[in-house]
Amino acid sequence: MPKFFETLDKIKPAYDAAYKFVLFICKMLLTADIVITTVCVVGRYVPFVPDPAWSEEVVLTLMSYMAVLSAALAIRRNAHIRMTAFDAYLPKGVIKFLDILADVAVMILAIVMIVVGFSYAGGIGAKASYVSMPWLSKFWMYLPIPVAGIAMVVFELESLYNHLKSIFVKEAEK
Repeated sequence: MPKFFETLDKIKPAYDAAYKFVLFICKMLLTADIVITTVCVVGRYVPFVPDPAWSEEVVLTLMSYMAVLSAALAIRRNAHIRMTAFDAYLPKGVIKFLDILADVAVMILAIVMIVVGFSYAGGIGAKASYVSMPWLSKFWMYLPIPVAGIAMVVFELESLYNHLKSIFVKEAEK
């Protein structure tokens, strides 16, 4: 195995840690969503349990974080929906090229998400507030997009590296 790839393979624990961190955040967001929704539903039907007015907006915000962060996690596991119907008929070199092209396209999307997402979060989001919580800026509602863009860049870098490594390193050397 070329020395270059041996050196870069030492970064894998950092990718593992990033993946575990984002997965942990998603689990915490899901737990908070379930608890808040449960309190909200119970509060509607049980007279002595208060139904917080802010619950719906917070649940929707947490769901938006989970949706985009879990999409970033899918990049690392190579679990996104993709067209593979013709893979059996195409040469392996073409398939690798198309995989790399798809990774580059997703990387561009992630960069756009970061740039435009921070622009919206700092612009539109900072100027508005939640209806049920006028003291809280909607910056937090727009923040998941650039945060997920950052996670997507991290996981796409690993995916691109793995594709390039598969081209330059023969199976016997691995």
